[in-house]
Amino acid sequence: MPSAGTCASATSTPTGSYLEMLGQGGSIVKNSFGGCANAQYTPLKPGTEGLKTGSYQPSPPNAIFQPANFFGSDFTVNTDQVDRQANTSVPPPSIVSNGGHLTGNMEAVDVAYNGAYFNQGAPKPGGGYPGSTKPLTGSISCSGSFEIQWQSQIVGGAFNNFTGVWHLSGTFIPSSGSVASALGC
Repeated sequence: MPSAGTCASATSTPTGSYLEMLGQGGSIVKNSFGGCANAQYTPLKPGTEGLKTGSYQPSPPNAIFQPANFFGSDFTVNTDQVDRQANTSVPPPSIVSNGGHLTGNMEAVDVAYNGAYFNQGAPKPGGGYPGSTKPLTGSISCSGSFEIQWQSQIVGGAFNNFTGVWHLSGTFIPSSGSVASALGC
């Protein structure tokens, strides 16, 4: 379950889960509506389920994260079998631990904002990493405490060539058994 993003001051990076948006060319997009004193970051609060791997979470729209404000309008995060922007089938999210090092596929991550959908996965539908898109990396401890990050450049639409930098931290909850046995600790 992702932990809520918390902003300590106008000069610090948040703790927990948050989004950072980069404009074309990598410039920082400041979101004064996001809830952080440092408007470079938009904190994320866990939804009713948190991010699940191995299955899709198309609705309700607050399952992964609660709606978050971006420039006066809320956005939601979903995972769908067919990416709404590319109209292409994508696999469900997956994350693999290899000795505590995490890699994964977030191809199915979509953001709904003002009636439009933007793929925010890595890789993008079809498996590529265009522009500033970077794969999921992270770490997990035997207690289940994790941190992951990926970057996803938007392809097309009003935010074409903007990049979402996603940072999630929290606690892994296995579908069955203990955390230690699920991770092979």
